Amino acid sequence: MQQPMPPYPNHDPHHPPRRRLTRAEMRRRRRRRAIRRLAVLLGALALVAGGVSFAVTRLQADVPSASAASPAPVEGTGAVSSGVRNGTGAAGGTSTAAGTAESTAPAQPQNALGLTAAEAAAMLADPRMVLVNHQVPMPEDYTFDTKECGSATAINKTLQTEAADAFLEMQAAAAADGITVWMQSGYRSVEYQTTLYNNKTQQFLNQGYDEAAAREMAANIVNPPRYSEHNCGLAADLNCPEFTALEPGFEDTAAFDWLCQHAGDYGFILRYPKGEAAEAVTEITYEPWHWRYVGPENAARINASGLIFEQYIAELQSIAAAV
Repeated sequence: MQQPMPPYPNHDPHHPPRRRLTRAEMRRRRRRRAIRRLAVLLGALALVAGGVSFAVTRLQADVPSASAASPAPVEGTGAVSSGVRNGTGAAGGTSTAAGTAESTAPAQPQNALGLTAAEAAAMLADPRMVLVNHQVPMPEDYTFDTKECGSATAINKTLQTEAADAFLEMQAAAAADGITVWMQSGYRSVEYQTTLYNNKTQQFLNQGYDEAAAREMAANIVNPPRYSEHNCGLAADLNCPEFTALEPGFEDTAAFDWLCQHAGDYGFILRYPKGEAAEAVTEITYEPWHWRYVGPENAARINASGLIFEQYIAELQSIAAAV
């Protein structure tokens, strides 16, 4: 009896027939084969490149350098070229050029402010940096123009023109942040300061003090003429609607907080800081309302130094003198 033919001729009946690959499977298989071939090719190229690199390295090691190949000079024979000995040969010229570049490079200033003598002198010559205090009067030839920037209730409504413009810009910036800042007292003429000082002196004279004692006591309250920063038109007493008095309580206002963060950007510094150490330098008790215009670039440097204005000026003088 004839046996029936298996459904798959020439196929082992003990193993199930292979499933026919779909087109997608065939494409994936071709891609895998192509990737394997590419990997083999890249590996071969890497081996070739490594061999070439090794060969080049060996060749370079085998070739003697120019200095090693040349005979060493014999002492007393003058074999060393005059160019190299005098620093004018190829090697000497290179080292000399490097040395010249190093010697001509500007040295970094070795002082607390990081300024050169010329930079320090320029800052001292800046009229915005004029120092006026109990010991240092405003120079007699110090002149300037003024501009009004004070509030409606201000006693002295003007500052130097540049300082007034800076204050108005700062005031507008504060207003944009919801903060109101007023300039309550600015420039005082020497004549006005003289009147204030003489009036205070007279009060002590009326109390029975002699002339010298009366003037000394008056100076503790009102600066003599030309010894007040207000005379130079760069000092501004600031307040706000929440605190109109020129008193230490101003430091508890949002206006003061804003000024501490932003006044330097507009060229103003807190002139009489808080603390016994600061007051020992300025000889003025803490005045959170008293701000001094020095210009934005100078304010940035002073604030970064952490020094009080008198200390900063002293540092500048020391640096400028070390020429």
